[in-house]
Amino acid sequence: MVTRRATGTGGGPAVRGARRPDLRLPPLAPWADAELERDGDYDGLEFQRADLSGQQGGGARFMDCVLTGCVLDETGLGRARVLDSVLDGVRGVGTQLAEATFRDVEFRSPRLGGAQLHGAVLERVVVRGGKLDFLNLREARLKDVVFESCVLVEPDFGGARLERVEFIDCALKSADLSRATLKDVDLRGAAPLEITRGLDRLSGALIGTGQLLDLAPLLAAELGIKVEGA
Repeated sequence: MVTRRATGTGGGPAVRGARRPDLRLPPLAPWADAELERDGDYDGLEFQRADLSGQQGGGARFMDCVLTGCVLDETGLGRARVLDSVLDGVRGVGTQLAEATFRDVEFRSPRLGGAQLHGAVLERVVVRGGKLDFLNLREARLKDVVFESCVLVEPDFGGARLERVEFIDCALKSADLSRATLKDVDLRGAAPLEITRGLDRLSGALIGTGQLLDLAPLLAAELGIKVEGA
């Protein structure tokens, strides 16, 4: 387990670093079907630039798969299980992933808008690059998740549980942490770090000195502190 410490604080409080997926994919066969199937079983397949817009694959299982350049506009994948897989350059609007499970998964440069992952489970997941707009992670569980070199615009973590989650060289804009529970969450690599709701839920998170200064006016307002110049 990686342990990260704050610098310049005399040792400071430690946070446990996220465990990353260790993917070793087997030789893959091309996906030859025209449409996804509900509760389908996809094992060792490569989905190459497939347009899956509007298709319904709820409850499907993807194991040892690679999705490259696929279009996921309004694709229905509620309660799907994505295991030991890579999603590379996927893009879509309104992708339905409610209560889906992602375990040992890498997202590479995704471009998703309004993806619905409420109630989802993410464990040992890396999101590297890309942009995620209006990501709905309400009531989701994130454990050992890394957001790296990506932009998150108005992500909704309302009621979610985040444990060992890292933000590295990320932009986190207008995040909602209402009712969220944070444990070993490292926010130091988020710039900007913008939290519109749920400032009171930052217990269990690690931020930098500069971030604290940026958040100070909002924290003062949250606590009802009036601040005036000398």
